[in-house]
Amino acid sequence: MSANRTFLEFFAGGGMARAGMGERWRCLFANDIDPAKCAAYAENFGGNDLFEGDISTLSPKDLPQSSADLIWGSFPCQDLSLAGARGGISAQRSSAFFPFWSLIENLNAAQRGPRIIAIENVAGLLTSNNGKDFKAVVERIAGAGYAVSAMVLDAKAFTPQSRPRLFVLGFSHELRPPVSTLPPADETTPSSLLAAYESLSAAARERFIWLSPSPPHGRNTRLADIIDWNAPKWHEPDYTANLIAMMSNTQRSRISALIANGARRAGTAFRRTRTENGVSVQRVEARFDGLAGCLRTPAGGSSRQIVLAIENGAVRSRLLSPREAARLMGLPEDYKLPANTTAALKLTGDGVCVPVVRWLAENVFEPALEGANARKAA
Repeated sequence: MSANRTFLEFFAGGGMARAGMGERWRCLFANDIDPAKCAAYAENFGGNDLFEGDISTLSPKDLPQSSADLIWGSFPCQDLSLAGARGGISAQRSSAFFPFWSLIENLNAAQRGPRIIAIENVAGLLTSNNGKDFKAVVERIAGAGYAVSAMVLDAKAFTPQSRPRLFVLGFSHELRPPVSTLPPADETTPSSLLAAYESLSAAARERFIWLSPSPPHGRNTRLADIIDWNAPKWHEPDYTANLIAMMSNTQRSRISALIANGARRAGTAFRRTRTENGVSVQRVEARFDGLAGCLRTPAGGSSRQIVLAIENGAVRSRLLSPREAARLMGLPEDYKLPANTTAALKLTGDGVCVPVVRWLAENVFEPALEGANARKAA
């Protein structure tokens, strides 16, 4: 099938948005500042359309002269995440949104603006800086003449990973995305999104639309389906026993019950520091609901996710592998990861879930563009 839609990809990482857009879309330009991610991008997709460097150094003259159907931007989330210090969109890393938006403004001024804007970030953007950061993003898109929408999509609908992410989307005036008259009553519209919507200006709310598609309710894989049960390197039994000893009584009882039932189950765990009775305590917090926890950038040992495998009346443990992380992000088995483990986990932890992008392309972007073409032909 010919690639008859075009897009530009900023904060591209290892090209996971590109992998999700699929064969009907052609990438005209990609940008990221991270050398290891750019090397992976080039190895998997070629480097002819890739610019490695700071987005703030780019101007419209550096971009393709033709207008793209879509611009994708997964700007850094570290200052917006609930797990971070929450410095907000004006803090050092997440402030990369502003040069990204400046490029869009300059492209619009040159009559080369995109027909669709797609911004992906953590759901913490909804509440960061008391909602002012979400408002800053939406008000800019609406002020540029786009209809704007937002929805939260969780990777768990597509892969065995709990990973809710916020998508803020803009549509040029001639497009006809699939809309709903009311906010969808599902996980795509959490209460935090409704509250953030209410905080918008009247002008922005006037341009806000609710999208009608809902993601699937059941995925085809579980965590047990994607982990390597025969991986060569597992922790020593005493180490695993120590991890279990660091769990709560409830979690230890859960593991004992699974062993007693002869279950073959896979779970994941993180180390967390908690305050209990006024004392700082390190805990291992595990889950056995068929999902991995949200992948994160491996800034330290505590952020490395632990795999727990229960079978034959015993528990084994080890760290999640880069290939398993890639599977949780929906990347194909032939995707070439960086050889360095930390670089590979950083690439996947910072990325966007591939089948979520594919779902958006098939259910939102392509119908909006096709609707505009049908209207024009009529």
